[in-house]
Amino acid sequence: MKLVKKMVGTTLIASLALSSIAVGGKSAGALAASSYNYAEVLQKSLVFYELQESGPLQDDIRTNWRSDTCLTDGQDNGLDLTGGWFDAGDHVKFNLPMSYTAAMLAWSYYEDPEVYQQTGQDEYILEQIKFANDYFIKCHPTADKYYFQVGDGGADHAFWGAAEIMQMDRPSYYVDASHPGSCVAASTAASLAAASVIFAESDPAYAATCIAKAKSLLALAETMASDTYYNSVAGAYYRSYSGYADDISWASTWIYMKTGEESYLNKAMTYSNNWEMIQGTTDISYDWTQSWDNKQIGTSLLLARLTQNAKYVSAIENNLKYWSVGLNGKKINYTPKGLAFRDTWGSLRYASTEAFLASVYAEEADCDATLATQLKAFAKAQADYCLGSTGRSFVCGFGENAPVNPHHRTAHGGWENNCGGAPATNRHTLVGALVGGPGSDDSYTDDRTNYVNNEVATDYNAGFTGLMAKMYKEYGGTVLSNVSAVETVGEEIYLQAGINAQDLRTTGSFIEIKSVVFNHTAWPARITDKLTYRYFVDISQVIAAGYSASNMEVSANYKQHGETISALKPWDEEKGIYYVEISLVGAKIYPGGQSEQRSECQFRIKAPCLWDYTTSPSFQGLTGTSNNSCVNNPNMAVYDDGVLVYGKEPNGSAVVTPTPVVTPT
Repeated sequence: MKLVKKMVGTTLIASLALSSIAVGGKSAGALAASSYNYAEVLQKSLVFYELQESGPLQDDIRTNWRSDTCLTDGQDNGLDLTGGWFDAGDHVKFNLPMSYTAAMLAWSYYEDPEVYQQTGQDEYILEQIKFANDYFIKCHPTADKYYFQVGDGGADHAFWGAAEIMQMDRPSYYVDASHPGSCVAASTAASLAAASVIFAESDPAYAATCIAKAKSLLALAETMASDTYYNSVAGAYYRSYSGYADDISWASTWIYMKTGEESYLNKAMTYSNNWEMIQGTTDISYDWTQSWDNKQIGTSLLLARLTQNAKYVSAIENNLKYWSVGLNGKKINYTPKGLAFRDTWGSLRYASTEAFLASVYAEEADCDATLATQLKAFAKAQADYCLGSTGRSFVCGFGENAPVNPHHRTAHGGWENNCGGAPATNRHTLVGALVGGPGSDDSYTDDRTNYVNNEVATDYNAGFTGLMAKMYKEYGGTVLSNVSAVETVGEEIYLQAGINAQDLRTTGSFIEIKSVVFNHTAWPARITDKLTYRYFVDISQVIAAGYSASNMEVSANYKQHGETISALKPWDEEKGIYYVEISLVGAKIYPGGQSEQRSECQFRIKAPCLWDYTTSPSFQGLTGTSNNSCVNNPNMAVYDDGVLVYGKEPNGSAVVTPTPVVTPT
């Protein structure tokens, strides 16, 4: 097999025609018939990674429902460990799957830079690869230590709410010689080395930093020579079942591809002797695929390309045949509708990643022509299954009957700290996310509580992104303008009110109001601690009777968050319009639980004489309510740090909803 050297640049091809981009010398429309718009899916898959960003977000992020989060990550160890991606529908940063994902994205760019340039997606994929690797660089502050996780899985999973409002501690964990975790150190070394390859031309200084860190991490992985501590911390979520030999080979291969230093190629091959083997033989096991845990299949492909060694050629071809046309009478199970089914949990990630490998190998110069044709057919079938060949898409925001309820806390936009709670349908579209996928019988329900079939994860989209690039390369597609996750803002902060008690018949007329302000923010979710709201009254009758606002009594018998209740303040003295202001300044209200998402106050306004309070502006709409019965009351006004965010004022001023702005792609 020939060693194919690729020159990877980052120069965007100018003057792209979005409706018909040239692919391999042909217009997209002239290529073989395409079932789906692979360009659109590629675009959206990269948007998904933006939606998973942790820490300070990039200025040009293409959404209005995410904001900066977790800005104190690493401070428990005196470090800045902000950045990186949230793993899945949760908010822990697990570096083993994250580093696998970043390396796979880099591999896709290494294979097909022209696809990303032609579609205008090179900017976005390179940005995401750098975003992850910038974080990894922070995680390796000294040669003898590597921070591999931020966040406690148990505490994180106990809270169902948006990333922006998390309240729990987020401890950071490290490996070193006394606390070993070779798998995660080596996996991260691979990501950094792959980044050094693709940034070598466009940013040589950054590439140099990445390769230096990669070598240092690989040395640490070999020194530790164990995964025991790593597994004790992350094992409940991402245990290294395959051990660390595959990770060291994976990292060594990428370092060799950057440096050409034979010692790393030899290291990759030496450690391959400790990969998973077919029982009772010295043949490399072939029935799984490339994954966050086991990288031996992907490494076999690269080593076959680099060395033409029969050991690795057989390993990758055995694997690809087993998944596609069968090998010696053995073949992976297929669902009735054609999905190559490896495992129940995240079935589509395995099929799409294997399809990416098949697409890569089919283009190798020494791949048998018949096998290449079979592999391309296999890859397209798996890609199309993901995109809708069964009658439904498994990619959020794309195609027919796409998932709308992926298992994802921030996308849900809920406020009850309850995965199965309100709202019934996710408030956000998790654009580009590939859900876990169907069972072995093709069954699938778009159920947010089903994390086996309907969760998303950064590693799910890793091989899938590369597959979409290959599909575009082979079949073309139309690049869309303005692809983003910017949405129209829905109801966020609002107020309900009802009549607790009232008396307008006697001297000393009064009205007692039960008011509840809600924080259901989701564009983005946020903690409010500067809320105030106003109840407007008409006391012209009281003034006509010879009294003034100072004679009105204001009291409260229940204040959930210790609200401050003002005396009457003038609004329009000429018309006798005043208001009571209820202040929640200092109280944290956020969409994170039944109590946390709201604040209730019961207050009474009493006159020194007969007073028809039913003419008051804020009373309108409350007729017929009673104790414990509240309705939305837009005739009261809610302010966040002095800005009107709900309701209206007596002069007619109301909330102005901003128009979403979409940054062109």
